[in-house]
Amino acid sequence: MPVSLQNHGDIAVITVDNPPVNALSQAVRNGLVSCTQEALADDAVTAIVLIGAGRTFIAGADIREFNLPSAQPTLNDAISTFEASSKPVVCAIHGTALGGGLETALGCHYRVAVAGAMVGLPEVKLGLLPGAGGTQRLPRLVGVEKAMKLISSGDFLAADKALDAGIIDHIVDGDLTAGAMAFARQLVADGAPLKRVRDLQAALPEGRSAADLAAAEMKAIARRTRGQPAPQKCLESVANAVTMDFDAALQREREIFEELKAGPESQGLRHAFFAERAAGKVPGVSKDTATREIKKVAIIGAGTMGGGIAMNFANVGIPVTLIETAQDALDRGLAIVTKNYTATVSKGRLSREKMDQRMAMFSGAVELSAAADADMVIEAVFENMALKKEIFSKLDAICKPGAILASNTSTLDVDEIAAVTKRPQDVIGTHFFSPANVMKLLEIVRGEKTAADVLNTTMKIAKKIAKVPVVVGVCDGFVGNRMLHAYTRQAGFLLEDGALPQDVDRVIYDFGMPMGPFTMGDMAGLDVGYRVRQERGRPAANYRYSEIADKVVEMGRHGQKTGAGWYKYVAGDRTPHPDPEIEELILASAAAAGVTRHDFSDDAILQRCMFALINEGAKILAEGKAYRASDIDVIYTNGYGFPSFRGGPMNYADQVGLETVYQAVKEMFDGGDEWMDPAPLLARLATEGKTFADWDAENN
Repeated sequence: MPVSLQNHGDIAVITVDNPPVNALSQAVRNGLVSCTQEALADDAVTAIVLIGAGRTFIAGADIREFNLPSAQPTLNDAISTFEASSKPVVCAIHGTALGGGLETALGCHYRVAVAGAMVGLPEVKLGLLPGAGGTQRLPRLVGVEKAMKLISSGDFLAADKALDAGIIDHIVDGDLTAGAMAFARQLVADGAPLKRVRDLQAALPEGRSAADLAAAEMKAIARRTRGQPAPQKCLESVANAVTMDFDAALQREREIFEELKAGPESQGLRHAFFAERAAGKVPGVSKDTATREIKKVAIIGAGTMGGGIAMNFANVGIPVTLIETAQDALDRGLAIVTKNYTATVSKGRLSREKMDQRMAMFSGAVELSAAADADMVIEAVFENMALKKEIFSKLDAICKPGAILASNTSTLDVDEIAAVTKRPQDVIGTHFFSPANVMKLLEIVRGEKTAADVLNTTMKIAKKIAKVPVVVGVCDGFVGNRMLHAYTRQAGFLLEDGALPQDVDRVIYDFGMPMGPFTMGDMAGLDVGYRVRQERGRPAANYRYSEIADKVVEMGRHGQKTGAGWYKYVAGDRTPHPDPEIEELILASAAAAGVTRHDFSDDAILQRCMFALINEGAKILAEGKAYRASDIDVIYTNGYGFPSFRGGPMNYADQVGLETVYQAVKEMFDGGDEWMDPAPLLARLATEGKTFADWDAENN
């Protein structure tokens, strides 16, 4: 049984034991009600303690049940049982009390916790609001203003902060069960009242109304939450704690919850949640697959990328050696690492003591031989196949048997790199995203001969350094950058066809991306893509090529770093300003190419860019370079800023409808754009009335 009752003399202890995180499934809710009723019926019981078994209290609802018909009892039913109890109910928290877990705790008369516990209502991160009284009880404990901030952000509070705020009543030292029972016995001895949070008044700051507070908070979070209805609805529901009676506000809270749950934003966020977990399931790797021990890491290249990668290992206490070709380059690299940590300390996000501990994990060297004792070596030099092959050939001779040899290549053939070694089974791609010490995504490139234990070890070490790992296959650009090329190519063609950079960027930003392709290019440096295009040469004659991007670079406009790119910039300010000189260049280039420009609607601009992304994703999926459509979504939401509330490009395609996507792609192809050859998988799924989610279900 997931919930059990055990009497300890006069105290009934109700224990939730539903591994791994004690989610509030229907069986748990039913157990909570029945055990509470049993304890209330026992005259020998004077108080009740509710506690969680295992590593945590209750980490939230079982969101796997969200798509199922509502089952009785509801969480509100269970909470009402505690709240209406004639005997004190004490909630004992360890680990986390999140979402429905905290709502359960708020329905108890008193709450105690161990010092390391965390509480929060993070439903907004799934496009929802707390739907079991969270927006009504929390403001009655902490005040309307603080409740609005906590619920609209989904932030967690540590136990000491929760105590200060009034969410918990006592911090227990030592054994939680014993401490909670002692607290409950003291309540009985003192004749303490049964504190029902629902009976309290939701406090407002003097001179402020709930509507004022909601408007101010919405303004503060507007940029971060654009396109998402949940934050606004959270604020609205908290305001109802002041303007409506409890039961009416509770009913309205549930109505809003159901409205949000049915919306595309919550569906997208829930998809992203499950997709990230599914990405950890890799063919040929199981819980029984061996791993290799990683006690020491070496990074080849101490530039911005190499230093950022190294920080990830130092952060978790793994010694790391940065290797450069010359001492001055090594010194610059270590100085950048120090500067990054110092900036974090200055912002109050890291103590000086922690910084010193992390810096102590670093050592430096100017000879590849320093990698001889490393368990894992990550090459992080610039994208040049000849250079990478030279390094791997040398590492093959230097590194100890069993060492994992990884390349941070973002586009190059990992199998070709592995072929220069006598141990291709030990070679793997680890494509970190810049800045590597910040970005969550890690594309793990599985070579043809990469050993299962190497892959499993790399997946596990990625999680240890707080990355979101996704396994991909070997192809030009792998998954993320290959799709990005299709997206930016269409953006470039739009300029010739009738749009301007600011038109495209506005549409993409409004869609939910952090920036449009031209602002992104200016930030990254336009010369980077220019060099890649020069190396690759022009595509076949029957494939369209726009020269506008090349001409911008040849004008000396490399982006923000030169003060001008697609836009112009004022010194010390990264705000992009449209430039008439670029408009003139676009018009002249279109005329020279014989293109008749025309106006585009916002929808047309969005389709050109996003459907190119999706079509390329479908090709990648059919080629087996990604195991799941949802893996592609994880890559894009974690590495490219694709809005999580849309679930990723492939989930967005499912929401739009694959027939709609296919017809638009076919129309572009039939109109003469050879790049937009419809992916056969997209065509098949559209014809069959299926989705990418259906494909995942059938093939995994």
